[in-house]
Amino acid sequence: MHATDLVPRLCLTLANLNRVLYFICDTILWVRSVGLTSSIDKEKWRMWAARHYYYSLLLSLVRDLYEISLQMEQVAHDRAKQEKSPSQDPGCSVADEETEWLQSFLLLLFRSLRKRPPLFLDTVKNLCDILNPLHQLGIYKSNPGVIGLGGLLSSIAGIITVAYPRLKLKTH
Repeated sequence: MHATDLVPRLCLTLANLNRVLYFICDTILWVRSVGLTSSIDKEKWRMWAARHYYYSLLLSLVRDLYEISLQMEQVAHDRAKQEKSPSQDPGCSVADEETEWLQSFLLLLFRSLRKRPPLFLDTVKNLCDILNPLHQLGIYKSNPGVIGLGGLLSSIAGIITVAYPRLKLKTH
């Protein structure tokens, strides 16, 4: 994996460091759960694990959003080349302009993600995964059904990337 741009490189490095810290915390929790020691404060280590998992996912989402913005910029640039003179309707109201802006943005987002399915899958997976640490840390309380659905969708996205390796997000 080789990232040439500073933002993805920094995000990936910090995300991986936080993932390592998460696994260390998780291993300490495992040591307590199998009874090798009972002197470990389970709640403290569970919160540390959730915090590092959250940071890892948050940094991965920042990288995904950065990649999406670059992709949207590229799609908009390509689109502008195709359309030499955009036609404007002079009889538009302010509400129409705001709706049109939102529709244009969503269409650009859709086109950008359609061109890069691995980026779409990684973003969906990270968004679904972040629900659990948000709940554990008390940042955003959710019900178990939503967290379970997020876990299911994340697992499906993960299985897709294992079954079809070309759909795994690669850093360029």
